[in-house]
Amino acid sequence: QVQLVESGGGLVQPGGSLRLSCAASGSFDSAFALAWYRQAPGKERELVAHIITGGIINYADSVKGRFTISRDNAKNTLFLQMNSLKPEDTAVYYCRVSGRAADFREYDYWGQGMQVTVSS
Repeated sequence: QVQLVESGGGLVQPGGSLRLSCAASGSFDSAFALAWYRQAPGKERELVAHIITGGIINYADSVKGRFTISRDNAKNTLFLQMNSLKPEDTAVYYCRVSGRAADFREYDYWGQGMQVTVSS
């Protein structure tokens, strides 16, 4: 029903930057959580950063000071600016939008996932 389309992934050298985008086909208006996750092979999917109700932003300790999560409500797009990238950041990145619809049904949508590879 609602699609999240991710873009911006790819290969980058250590110390470089990437900006991930997650464009939603629907509005963020009813969302209570906008988030980025990542998963490396053989590892659990982990929360990288999120924006929750009230505009509160949290980051995983491993990315604090390097990553910035932001949103453009007018374009229904979520961003993740990744700077000073490290090989340890290599993973598939997923965006997630969670909320409650007008009929009070909760929704939970995920992007398709994008590979981010940090390597020299």
